[in-house]
Amino acid sequence: MKYVKLIIYCALLFVLIKYTFFMATDYQTFAGRNHLPFVLWVIDMINLFIHEAGHVVFYFFGRFFHFLGGTLLQILIPIVTAIVFAKSNWASLPFTLYWVGHNFINSSIYIGDAPYRKLRLISASATHDWNWIFNYLGIMEEAEIIAEIVNLLGIMICISGICIGLLYVILEIRGIINPDYSSDHKYNFKN
Repeated sequence: MKYVKLIIYCALLFVLIKYTFFMATDYQTFAGRNHLPFVLWVIDMINLFIHEAGHVVFYFFGRFFHFLGGTLLQILIPIVTAIVFAKSNWASLPFTLYWVGHNFINSSIYIGDAPYRKLRLISASATHDWNWIFNYLGIMEEAEIIAEIVNLLGIMICISGICIGLLYVILEIRGIINPDYSSDHKYNFKN
């Protein structure tokens, strides 16, 4: 049973590698975002609902936080999820960190669109959050640089998650090869 779980985990890790590559390349284009793999479309829809909920949650903190709140909650929920899951099982980190990175990459596209407003929003009368934020702060000319930094950060978070997953696989294989290796301490990084 342990071998089957490890094989499934490796297969899921391979899927994360594939989706991370997609997010770093095709997702960056309009055509790529319009032809998402089903799983990424589902993740994007979940992220959209969280984003919209962020506007409601932060509405009471003023206009600036109302506009920022969508992206803020969209990024905070996956981060909190990653922390909660990591405390109980760090083998889940590749998947939760992928979700964090996915949201950073998704947000970077929205941030980079601020000067152009070409993205289709949920309604024709909706205000482009980042266009409003950058106009309010007077830094519209920095939109593309900020978007590139957020995008790079998202890709690095995804890759970090994959590396943690590979470390998990290596430690599991080490435990299979050397059964004397103490299973009580092999994932305890606190000591």
